[in-house]
Amino acid sequence: MGPRAGALVSPGLTLLVSLTAHCSHPQAEGTSQGGLDASRANLWASANTSLLQGFWCQPASQLSRDQLAALIRRMATQHVLLGAWQLSCLANLVFQQGLQGDFELHPPDLLLFYDLTQVREADCRAFIRHAAQGDTELLANLPDQRAALRHRALACLGGPRPSLSASDLLLLGVLVCDMDASSIVAADPHVLQNLRRCPRLTAAQQAALNRLLASSRTVLGPPGSWNLEGLQALGPLATYICPGLWMQVQEGGGNRWPWWPSPGCGLSRPACQAVGLDFFGSIVAACRAGQLSQRDARRFVTGFLEAKAKLVSSRLKRDTGRPCIRGDITAAMLHDNLFLVHYDCTQLESCLGSRVLRANLDPLLQHPLPAECQQVIKAKLARVYPGGVPEEQLRLIPSLAYLYSRMEIGQWHITSKDTVVALLAPDGALENQTEAILQKFLDHNGTVTGALLVAIGGSRLCWMSPRQIQAIQPSEFRLAGALDISSCPQSRKNVLYDKAREAFVSVRTTDAYYRFMRPYLEPERGPRDNAAGPERGGPAEGSQPPHHQLLAPQP
Repeated sequence: MGPRAGALVSPGLTLLVSLTAHCSHPQAEGTSQGGLDASRANLWASANTSLLQGFWCQPASQLSRDQLAALIRRMATQHVLLGAWQLSCLANLVFQQGLQGDFELHPPDLLLFYDLTQVREADCRAFIRHAAQGDTELLANLPDQRAALRHRALACLGGPRPSLSASDLLLLGVLVCDMDASSIVAADPHVLQNLRRCPRLTAAQQAALNRLLASSRTVLGPPGSWNLEGLQALGPLATYICPGLWMQVQEGGGNRWPWWPSPGCGLSRPACQAVGLDFFGSIVAACRAGQLSQRDARRFVTGFLEAKAKLVSSRLKRDTGRPCIRGDITAAMLHDNLFLVHYDCTQLESCLGSRVLRANLDPLLQHPLPAECQQVIKAKLARVYPGGVPEEQLRLIPSLAYLYSRMEIGQWHITSKDTVVALLAPDGALENQTEAILQKFLDHNGTVTGALLVAIGGSRLCWMSPRQIQAIQPSEFRLAGALDISSCPQSRKNVLYDKAREAFVSVRTTDAYYRFMRPYLEPERGPRDNAAGPERGGPAEGSQPPHHQLLAPQP
């Protein structure tokens, strides 16, 4: 590679360039036209996980059948995580070399991209069992393949059936995440183990889950007998429990509702703790420790507190007549995992003073506040900071950022890339707020660096304005490397494609140039779309660029 591209060299790219350089001279000493020599093939065989993650089809397409088989087996044993485009092209090479029969030795993720029509009936169940251990989110841009995999799985079971047995569920694995609500309700209760692996549930699936839990057919039994261990065993599924079920959860061994301890018991006495309170505290603790996303924890807290509001007597509201019934909120209270049980959104409005808010915004926002409470905090911040939230506080409010309008964002002063990274975190601002937040940074002489692009992620590029994209220096774009922009609309990809060509034109190796340009082409293709021959393993990994021809760098 040329000197101007030196900063781009990674261990994976070093392996890539070494292999592609060798592939481009098939008559070199020690090499036959049929493939790479043993020493070069051993680069793949001995590569560590980080090197294998730099997998690229151009060199791999030159491997012999045995060498390719060894490469795939090593990927499986090393548990190498590959992207969808890498798996798609590797699946094509497997088909071309006739290696699909060795699927049990291949990574489960790879099987998701196989041409399912080539799976033999005799291998059907074993194939699906192995594929069901993969990450079906890799098929996010290939809905037809995902649907075909589900249909194939059901066909292996003998076709759709009224109820999925425990053995069926063991076979289907994560593929249950694509099943409809009626199948979930009718399935063996072991379906909970499958659903735990789902990254998210649809509204219909959530309703089905609650119907199943309410049926008393699961190991938890009827809601009135649930205990802390059983709830924790549900894992993320517990965050989907609806308010109606929480209203049925009674204190273990007693008849009291779970929100408050028995009369005369302090919250510090474990014997008096209620099941619901214990579980609430564990969820908030996990969220504050970063072990559970704010989104999932907020869903749980919102449902839990909705049930509490329907059950708790209005006695407390009549006690004194004062707006703040439970006493002013102190800094110490904000470190209590049961804080939101004691102070609902109305009490938060009445009892949280400006001084405590300013000094303790971080511990307050570590709690998974329901949307109503978030609105309360936003309104209080507006009163405390009428000229706009100061930058040192902006870094603490990513979870509130989605509430701010473009006009309100216009009052912010953003001078640090750290503030941009905080606000544009995955749990932060909405995608369509990206442009406004970034513009405030640029207005204060900020620049979009390669490190900033990597930190905020390629998906944020989809929401930058064309003008902001054009303002990125080519050198910074090169430093960012290949970003994932698969979620971008094609119109934005066209703009990014032009910027990428400008940035990577100095990469002198054609294969390396394609390596960096690939994300800026059209989305991944389905199985066998690129299967026109091993020689197409490089440029054919993606489809043609928006301008119909990907111009290689000039020598």
